[in-house]
Amino acid sequence: MVSPAKDNSLLAKRLKSARERLNISQMELGVRAGIDEFSASARINQYERGKHAPGFDTAKTLAKVLGIPTAYLYCEDESLAELIATYGQLTASQKKALAQFAKSL
Repeated sequence: MVSPAKDNSLLAKRLKSARERLNISQMELGVRAGIDEFSASARINQYERGKHAPGFDTAKTLAKVLGIPTAYLYCEDESLAELIATYGQLTASQKKALAQFAKSL
């Protein structure tokens, strides 16, 4: 089992990576996720440093803003995390085809 501190640092790493891919600031991410603009940057900064972790509902909102599946933020395996991020960008028919392909392996 992964310790809570390890969970926080993993989520922190994934959150920062996804935000940087979109090239948006911590403030912008926080505001888009519905966090008050006066604390948005500080809260996202704390999440990205692993000092605090968002609750699951907040993580879902952040993932939605970032255009990634929530599972990406929590995935321990680097390769699987990238696969999850890619999966999130696929159309419904592409997702279905990928699932069928994976089952055939």
